[in-house]
Amino acid sequence: MKEKIITKAGELFLNFGFKSITMDDIARELSMSKKTIYSCFENKTALVRSVTESIYGIVIRGIDSICQKQLNPIEELYEIKKFVSLQLNDEKSSPQFQLQKYYPEIFEQIQGNNFELIHGITINNLKRGIDQGLYRDNVNVEFVARIYFIGMTGIKDDTIFPITEFPKIRLIESYLDYHLRGIVTKKGLALLNKYTDQNTL
Repeated sequence: MKEKIITKAGELFLNFGFKSITMDDIARELSMSKKTIYSCFENKTALVRSVTESIYGIVIRGIDSICQKQLNPIEELYEIKKFVSLQLNDEKSSPQFQLQKYYPEIFEQIQGNNFELIHGITINNLKRGIDQGLYRDNVNVEFVARIYFIGMTGIKDDTIFPITEFPKIRLIESYLDYHLRGIVTKKGLALLNKYTDQNTL
């Protein structure tokens, strides 16, 4: 029962935002009483925390699975992009910034976890790319890894990138292309162009 509630609440939160969706909405979607939901979760904040932890766990497992394939660094980033895009699905809101505004403690915890995850993956990706001659050997790995994190989180800000003008999935595509073109070698550029042709949405 608890997992069923988390799954449905997660779908609703991602599509319409953490603030917009009420416990009544979730109960109606699940065809159950609100009392049943409260028997599993003390309040909405507890449900939001469980949902965010569940989503984060799915993302970690998915990205770890991709990294274990030992793809070339450019293909690895495109595979991660595809996976993240599938998680976003038809996202109609910016749940990250609703989470930041209305549930700041949960947001800070998730943001810290996100930094550790993305930073570690990016550092490894950059080092492998340099070793394989796909990225320039004069790239400041630590600087680029942190800039990449700022960019990947910053593009989710609806006040800067309104969804009506910048669909989330296309933003990820554009930012990945922007990131890679700044660090690739000629060899890497040839490979990047191949993946760009194959993966453009």
